[in-house]
Order: sequence, then structure tokens, then C-alpha cells
Amino acid sequence: MDLVVIGLGYVGLPLVREACRAGLRVGGLDRDPKVVEGLLAGRSHIDDVTPGEVREMLASGFTPTLEENVLDGARTVVICVPTPLSEEGGPDLTAVRGAAGSIARHLAPGTLVVLESTTYPGTTEEVLRPLLEEATGLVAGTDFHLAFSPERIDPGNPVFGVANTPKIVGGLTPACAQAAAALYGKFVERVVQAKGTREAEMAKLLENTYRHVNIALVNEMAVFCHELGIDLWDAIDCAATKPFGFQAFRPGPGVGGHCIPIDPNYLSYKVRSLGYPFRFVELAQEINDRMPRYVVERAQQLLNGQGRALKGAEVLLLGVTYKADIADQRESPARPIARRLARLGARLSFHDPFVKEWRVDGAEVPAAGDDLPAALAAADLAVVLADHSAYDAGTLARHARLLFDTRGRTRELRGETVDLL
Repeated sequence: MDLVVIGLGYVGLPLVREACRAGLRVGGLDRDPKVVEGLLAGRSHIDDVTPGEVREMLASGFTPTLEENVLDGARTVVICVPTPLSEEGGPDLTAVRGAAGSIARHLAPGTLVVLESTTYPGTTEEVLRPLLEEATGLVAGTDFHLAFSPERIDPGNPVFGVANTPKIVGGLTPACAQAAAALYGKFVERVVQAKGTREAEMAKLLENTYRHVNIALVNEMAVFCHELGIDLWDAIDCAATKPFGFQAFRPGPGVGGHCIPIDPNYLSYKVRSLGYPFRFVELAQEINDRMPRYVVERAQQLLNGQGRALKGAEVLLLGVTYKADIADQRESPARPIARRLARLGARLSFHDPFVKEWRVDGAEVPAAGDDLPAALAAADLAVVLADHSAYDAGTLARHARLLFDTRGRTRELRGETVDLL
């Protein structure tokens, strides 16, 4: 194989698609039998790769498998496995270590190994390198190439994907960086070489920490602007007219996906190892984590204003994915919001054009059905949690008895029965 990708999820599968289009012979290794079985049958389990594209990949020779012998003779191996947080809130590199073990059992001189999974600075050198060297006796930078290249996948983005998003690569040595740049240069328009692996690792965390902190800023502003009677959405739109020195971020019910709720904690973990906290990240985490509670408090206030208690009220949640127009539910703020509403006695239902069934803490939340206007009219309160394009502002405002919009979908229609975060 020219390339074997370990981890065929939101990061790995789009990478496979572009490599196949470039004419590379690609293998894929995943530990989930359902993922491999689905791919072999021509099905896709992620938003950004269609079933038709999976069939094209298979026709070009793509081989998804559960068996690590696909690594035999691979010229390049790219690790795209999940890096979640542990129960203690620190990095969980279990999947990275597992991938390293599989690679080590098949590593041959001259192979290029690239880590794409997001992690703290130093992981490539301090964790992955010794796992490979100690198991094989080969020396990174001499016998095989080792590099880090942060993934920049934005699920559901119709404009930017793997091919046209600049690719950062950081090598253990200049030769390692050149080997990685040569690989990605086959199917990515622009490759940017970092000074080393640590700089490439830090670049990814910087990107997401920047977003995390700025989202926290506007989320905290949303809380006090509501108390002051200021329309923050309008203020942001006004500020965004400045052609320099400002980038618009907008408030929401919390943060979701793999990147924003997870990645800045990896940087905070590394800073704490130096003996002091990363206060910006930890404060941003605190602010964003409390937004689901604030959303529920506002929902309760809105019902009270209508002479209705939250306990026993019919509450319809609109959009349970973590962002608009995708099916991805990872770390969605809809789940903690639903959990708290249920604990306070609300009777929940949900509507989401991308999700057929939804469970919270093992309990199924009833789906509202396909008739959205009827579902809106039947609910005491509807709460917009994901601004799917299917949610027409006029439809929401006309049919909802009471609407709380946390995403600004209906901001032009604000009135007695429509309230914004």
C-alpha cells in the first residue's frame, strides 16, 4: 500500500477519499466492525463523505479492514484516531498508543509515520517516537520518518475540505518534514512546513483555543446584555462592519464537537505540567460549560412570564446536533440541556432533520415527527439549539406558542413570543 490510514472517522475517511483521487493505493484500519462492514458495503457513516464517494474509493482499490496486516509493506501510515479526555479531564492517548503498537509490529525501514490526532505539544516526540523505537529498534529520523500534521476538518463545511485547506506538517527532522510534505502535496493544494513537530502540534491547539476563548467572551456578554436590555446580536453585526481588527463570534447554548470542548484542555494540561494554570482556557471552559444551565434558566423564566411552570411543560428541542446541517452529535450542548430540563420536570420532545432517534442518559426522547408546524403549535416552549437551514425563521415564529432561539435564527422577528439568547 502507498498509504494506510488508521481510524476511518471524520478525519480519516475524507483523507482516504482525497488520496484515492490522487491515484494512491490506500488501505484503512479501524477497530469498529460496523464501520468496516458499512464501508465494504459502500455505505458512509460520516456527513462529509457520500456513499457514492465510498463506492468510488472501493473501485480505486481502497481496502478497509479490521486486520492490522494491512500495514505490511505500507510506505506511509497516518494515524487519525480519537483523542478524548480522560475521566480526570486530562489527555486520553489510549487510541494513539494502540495505533503505535499496531504500526510497530509492521514497521519497516523507510516508512513515513504521521500523527494527525490532536494532542498536546510533545506527544509525537515523547510518546509516539519511543513506542515505535523501543518496539522495533529502528531510529526515528534515521531509519524511518516521523511527523505531525494537524487535522483541519470542519464537518459540514461546503467550501473547505482536505484538498483546499492548507496542510501544516512538522517533522522530527527536516527530511521527515520533506517526506510528509511530499505525501500531502499529492492531494492538498498548499502544504505549510512548521519548524518541528511541537510547533505543528501547538498550531492546532492555538487555532481551537482562539475560537474557544472568543466564544466564551460572547457567551458571557450574552448573559449580561440580556440583563442590561442590550441586543448583543445587533451589536455584533455592527462591530462586524469594521474591515480590520475584528472577527465576529456569536453566542450559543454551549460548545460541541470534538475540537472546541476537548482540544484546549490538552494545552491546559501541558501548561499545568509546568506548575501553573492556563487561566484563559480554564475560564473559557467554565463559561462555556455553564451555558446549558443558563439556557434552562432562561427557558424557565420565559414560561414563568406566560404564567406557566417548567414542571409539566411540553418543551420541544429544535436541533440536537452540535452544529448546523450535520448529523454529528459529539459533545452537543443539547444533551446537558435536555438532562437538566428533564430533571426539573419538563416533558421533552425533539425535532432534527438529521437525527431519527435520540437518547439522553439511556432514556429515549420522543421525536416530534415530520410535521414541524404542528409540533411547534403543540409545545408550550420551543428551543432552537442548532440552526439547521431547514428551520425557516418565519415558520418558527408563526407556529411556536413561545420560542427561545439560542442561535439567532429568528433575530429579525424578535417579539413577544420570540426571545433570543
